[in-house]
Amino acid sequence: MVRRFYNLPSLTTLAVFEASARHLSFTRAGRELNVTPGAVSRQIKSLEAEIGCPLFQRVHRGVVLTSEGEELHGVLSRAFSQTAAAFHHIKRQGGARSVTVGASTAFASLWLLPRLAAFWRASPEVVLNHVISDNPQDLRLAQVDLRIRYGQGAWPEEDAALLFPDRIYPVCAPEFAKRHEDAATAADLARLPLLQIDRVDPDWSSWDDWFTLLGQPLVKGADAPRSPRFNNYVISLQVAEEAQGVALGWDSLVRPLIEAGRLARITDLEIPAPGAFYITGSRGRELGSDAQVLRDWLIAEVARERALAAT
Repeated sequence: MVRRFYNLPSLTTLAVFEASARHLSFTRAGRELNVTPGAVSRQIKSLEAEIGCPLFQRVHRGVVLTSEGEELHGVLSRAFSQTAAAFHHIKRQGGARSVTVGASTAFASLWLLPRLAAFWRASPEVVLNHVISDNPQDLRLAQVDLRIRYGQGAWPEEDAALLFPDRIYPVCAPEFAKRHEDAATAADLARLPLLQIDRVDPDWSSWDDWFTLLGQPLVKGADAPRSPRFNNYVISLQVAEEAQGVALGWDSLVRPLIEAGRLARITDLEIPAPGAFYITGSRGRELGSDAQVLRDWLIAEVARERALAAT
C-alpha cells in the first residue's frame, strides 16, 4: 500500500464523509457528489474501519453524528472552507477586483440591489458578483466573501455584524385591504387567505410563528379559505399585490412597495422580528480590502438611512 505523506484517508473518502455529515443523509450526500447512496455508505464504512470507531449512528429516519464524527466534521469543514477560500482568492487575483456577496432572493431584490447603484458610483473599480438563493447551503462562505443573513447572529464559522433589526406585519393589495377594512384582530386575519411560505431557511418566521409571538396562536375556523403555499417569498408578495391574500411583511423589505402603493398594511398588528439582518464573513479568514469596503459601506448606508428616518 502506498504510504500517504499525512497518513490520512483519501480526499475522496474525506469529501464523502464531509458531505454526509453536513447533510446528515447518505442520500443527499450521494446526490451532491453524483454517486449512489450505497457508494456513500461503503466509503463511510471503510473510513470507520480505518479510524476504528463509528462516526455515524444509524437511526430510523437517517443518521446522526457520534461525538467522534462531530469532532472530525468540525475539523474537515474548516479545512475545506479555508482551502476553497484560498483557491478562489488565488483564482481571482489575476482578474478584476471583485467581491462575491450572497443573499436570499427577497433581500437581494427588495433591499440590496436597489442600493448598489450608489455603491457602484462610490467604488466603480470594484466588481460585484452575486450568489442569490433561499437555501442557506447554497450560500456557503467558501463560495462568497460576504453573506447577508436573517437570524439570531450566532452562526458557526461566521463573524456577524448587525445591519438592522426589523418588524413584521401583514400586507396585502390596497383593494384587498379596502374590501376587508373591518378586519382588525388576529381572529379576523385568520379568516382570510394567508399566503404561506415553505421555508428552506428555518430562521424565517411563518404565519404560525407570527401569531404565536403575537400571543394569539393561529386557529383557523372551518370557514377559513385555503392558504396557498409558495417556496419563494418574492412570489408570495407578487400574489398579495394581485389581491389574492395576505402575506407576512418584513418592514425593511415591503416598505418601498407600500410607499409605491403596490401593497398596504391590513390591521395595526405587528411584532418585533425575532431575528435581524446581519452581514457575515468567514471566521478566521481576513476579508479582502474590497470586501471590507463593501461591508463598511453597507453598514454606513444603514446608519445614514436610519438617521434620516429619525429626523
